[in-house]
Amino acid sequence: MNYSEIIIRVGLNEDKIPSDIKWKATDSEVSQLSDAKAFGLNIWDPIASQSLNLTLWTEDMQTDEMHSFFFQSLLQQADHYVKATGNPFAKEEILKFVKELSKKTSDWENTK
Repeated sequence: MNYSEIIIRVGLNEDKIPSDIKWKATDSEVSQLSDAKAFGLNIWDPIASQSLNLTLWTEDMQTDEMHSFFFQSLLQQADHYVKATGNPFAKEEILKFVKELSKKTSDWENTK
């Protein structure tokens, strides 16, 4: 069996807030670490039958970038879920939800 590792390095400031995120996969053609401003990791624990989650973002990530990161992540999760389960309703419903939430978020941002 072959294995690949995903390396994530998080630089912390003096308050232990992420200030720099770099990552790479060992089986990638890219040999150096790539910059990132955020990442999310979901792991299924089969013993506890629960999802474990870790999300980090750098202190310089802008709010509009977080909106995009969050909404794109939801849409990608929908794609993965449909692929894994074959649920015919999930993608349409999640897309509808993301569009509605995105509109409400935009309206909210415009009132600040």
